[in-house]
Formats: sequence, C-alpha cells, structure tokens
Amino acid sequence: MAVDVTIRIAGQAGQGIQSISAIMGKIFTRHGFYVFINQDAESRIRGGHNFDQVRIKDGAVYAIRDKLDYLICLDENAVERDLPHLDQDGVMIYDGTKSEFKSDNPNYFSIPLEQIALKHGKSKIMVNSVATGATFALLGFDLQPLLARLIEEFSAKGIDIVERNKNSANAGYRYIQKNFKGVSADKIPPGSFSKKKMLLNGSQAMALGAICAGLKFYSGYPMSPSTPIMEFIASQANEYDIIFEQAEDEIAAINMVIGASFAGARAMTATSGGGFCLMVEAVGLAAMTETPAVIVVAQRSGPATGLPTRTEQGDLNFVMHAAQGEFSRAILAPGHAEQSFYLMAKAFNLADTYQTPVIVLGDQHLNDSYFTVDNLELDRISIDRGQIVFDDQLFSVKDYKRYALQESGISPRILPGQSQAVLYADSDEHTEEGHITESSDVRNRMVRKRMRKLEGLRNEMSTPLIYPSKKSDVVLLSWGSLYGASKEAVELLNRDGISAQMMHFSEIFPFTAAPFITKIKKKSKIFAVENNYSGQFTEFFTKETGLPVFRKILKYDGRPFSPQEIVSQVNERI
Repeated sequence: MAVDVTIRIAGQAGQGIQSISAIMGKIFTRHGFYVFINQDAESRIRGGHNFDQVRIKDGAVYAIRDKLDYLICLDENAVERDLPHLDQDGVMIYDGTKSEFKSDNPNYFSIPLEQIALKHGKSKIMVNSVATGATFALLGFDLQPLLARLIEEFSAKGIDIVERNKNSANAGYRYIQKNFKGVSADKIPPGSFSKKKMLLNGSQAMALGAICAGLKFYSGYPMSPSTPIMEFIASQANEYDIIFEQAEDEIAAINMVIGASFAGARAMTATSGGGFCLMVEAVGLAAMTETPAVIVVAQRSGPATGLPTRTEQGDLNFVMHAAQGEFSRAILAPGHAEQSFYLMAKAFNLADTYQTPVIVLGDQHLNDSYFTVDNLELDRISIDRGQIVFDDQLFSVKDYKRYALQESGISPRILPGQSQAVLYADSDEHTEEGHITESSDVRNRMVRKRMRKLEGLRNEMSTPLIYPSKKSDVVLLSWGSLYGASKEAVELLNRDGISAQMMHFSEIFPFTAAPFITKIKKKSKIFAVENNYSGQFTEFFTKETGLPVFRKILKYDGRPFSPQEIVSQVNERI
C-alpha cells in the first residue's frame, strides 16, 4: 500500500515541538521510509504559535503538502489556527481538559495530555512525549521503536529523564488503545529496520560537504537561518582539525576568512542577508586580492530584520551585484540536502581554481528542513586547490608575479612565507607584481584579467535539471529550494492530463551557455515560480536566454510553496 502521510505538531515555542518531529523523522527513516520535515517558527524563545510538519512517504520526498492527515495540538491556540488545514478525513489530537473546543467529529480525539504527563512523567513538559505515543497508536505503528529512540534522544540527560519520557509515551499510546478501540487506520505499515539512510537538514548537509571538501577554518557570527551550519562545524572541529572562531560580528568573520584563505587554508563563513550586508566591502577585498572565499547566504524575509525565522528567495540580485566595482564570482543554489552536500564541495573548488568569492545561496526552507538522504558518496568529491605554486616548483618561475596576466585570468598563487619568492598584495589596484599603481593602462589590463575568469566559471556551471525530459506544453521554471515543490507539481500536472516539465537551476551565475533550450518546446508556456515579489531569477533568465515567461507564480509571505499551490495557479492561468 502506498504511504504518504503528513503530521503537523503545533503549539508554543518551548513545548518540545522539534523534539517530536526529530524523533518521528529518525524512526521512520530508519524503518525504510522517506521523510521531509518543515519547520514554521515565530521569532521568539517561548510562546507564540509554531509547528513542525512531518511528511512520511514510501518514496523520495522534498516538499510539504497543504493538507494534513494528522494534527497534534499541544495548546488551545493550535486547534484554532491549524484545524482549517486538516484534511476532511484527517485526525486531530487535542487536550479537551485545556480547551473550550467542542466537536462531534469522531476523528477529533480529546486526550488529557497534561494530566497524563503529570501522572506518568512528573512534569507537564512531558506532554510532547504523551502526544507522540498517542500518534504512534493512531498510526498503527509499533511502540517499541519509539521507546528505543527516546533512550537515544535523552540518555545524556540521565536515566530519570529517559524513564519519564518512556512512561509518558507509553501512557499516551495505551490511552488511545483503551479509549478509542478500532480507530487505527494502519496508515504506516511496519518497515524493515535499517540505519543506512540519513536524516539531514540543509545546513547539516552544507557543513558536511564543506568538511569533506577539506575545510580548515570557519569564522562566523550567529544569524538565523545560517546558525546550524556554524553549530555543526563547531561540533566537528576537533575531530577534523578545523580552526573555529565565533567572531564578534560579520565584518570580522569575513575578514578572518580572507586572512585564513590568503594563508592557504580552505575557509568559509555563513550568514543571512543582513549579515552579508556587513560583509560586502570585504567581498570586494577578496576579489581585488584574488583570494578564494566561500560564503553561504541563507536567505530570510527582508528587508531589515523582516521575518527573521521565515523563508524567501529575495537576495539573488543582492549577492549577484554585491560589492563596489566589477569582478567575477560564482553563485550556487542547492535544491535539497543531498545537492547541498555536493555543491559545497564544488564551491570550494571553484573558489580555489578561480581565486574569487563563491556564494552558496540557501534559505530558511532549505536550511532548516530535514530530508531523508539515501547515501552521500565521498568518492564524488575531489579536491582541486587550483594554481598554488610551492617552493620546489618556483625554480622554474623567473621573477614571480602574483597577478601575472594570463589568458584565463588566473595567475599562479603562492602562499605567504615561502622562501623562493616574495608575495605582495593590497586592496588598491596593482601591477602584475602586486605593487600599487594608478596607471590607466595597467588598470585596464587588470580589470580585463579579473573579468576573464567569468568565461571559465561559465563553463564550470552545470545545465539546469529538465524533468521529465519529454518536451511539454507547460514548463515550471524554478531555482534553489523550490526543487521539491516544482518537481512534485509537475508530477501532479502530468497525472491530471496537463503535459508539464520542470526546468530547475541550482548553479545560477555565471549563466551557462549550454544549449538546454533545445529541450523546451518553442510554444511551451513557461511559468516562473519564485519565493519573492519581483521574480528576480525570472528577469535574469529572460535577459540571458531571450525566452519569454508566460506567467510568474510568486509568493513572499515568508512561507514555502506547496506543490498544490503551484498546480492551482497553473490551472487558473491556463
């Protein structure tokens, strides 16, 4: 039987919502299913209205659904706010002793969550474990995997905490069995246990990709939604000999990265749009000194503080044109966790090879969402440090020039401290040797040299993913984190008899000149899907290809697209 179940856990910050979703995600991933977890949180430590949405499927899944099969309400506000999203036959769990909500719907189960938590877990904070146990009973799934996972999750906090969580989950499970006999729809059948799959969010995947690519220095300042990258790298720094520095601000962070990279270490930082604003001048410094730098910009809703815990694809134009003057750069934008892993490794190779900044664009939806990943193949990652020249090679380099004019725009690079040559560098315009100059002739040659790297970078960019390959009447144009919603929307459209395909870009700039356009019908209607107001990538795409876009499907309320939203808008506009 096909499995596609969506569970929303809703309540206040501080009620353990993320604990429930993480526990569920790991259990079902280990039992052979694929999981996608989306987090929707207010910018506060306690209170407010938050939810995690767990989608469990028997095949790969990368997107949310707009209708819920199960709704777990941890407070009364969740009943009011989230019940409209429950499917017609959906199931809700709520605490009738704490809510004035009344209904004769047999699928709405009133459970004294807090009373059970106090009795069996000795604290109302155990409400989340009670609710998890009750949900497993309603799903018809065995309790033992949940109890085993609770031991793993809370063992570091001591045996007492473990037992209280286990007792609470068991009590919730038994309460459903005793009071609501025969309600289980067996929505999720037992699966075979395996630890082969991984459950990773986009931030963890980026951090892993950087580590496997040889990261040796990280400096950053916490800013959601990029902070989990920093936290993961900090947790692994000792094991992988990474120097980790939490800087006093983003200006210090990027300048430390430039210094470490100038000295020869693979270095990176991560921030969001507001932090990148502070880094912009230093991005120009990296470009002028031709120093590699990898920067992750995990986008959130702006401008200013905007919606600090929400998602948006609003910074593409900003990162494409950031810093004064003109220079070469590359911009990558992964669509899911697995792609994040491999593109981080590519970012480091591009930065080293072309001696220029490389920006990896994520966003809250990508960075905070969890994906089931079958495998990460380390042999797909190669490390290319570019044209670094060491002392034993310098005997053949007469009168070494750091910025020697080359047809490719890439000059041989030595590291400070080598004994066979002297390295000069500064932020002013300079000669081939690295000395300051105001010569108009030298200036012209140096600008052209730095800009020639664009052609090499362009040839490195992969073509967009066209799915399916058969030419179609409707084309969904998307980029970055919209991979999952666009792919599933295409599948839904084709199922409903509308010939559709997806054109998804994950390597954005420089725009590849590869002839992918031949895979698109001349009379296809292109619908551009973006999480921003103006359609930033759409304008860039049209300028580069000359292809007209039939309609834009845009969303900028801080929430991600569901496939159903895209399908609905395509149907309306056709």
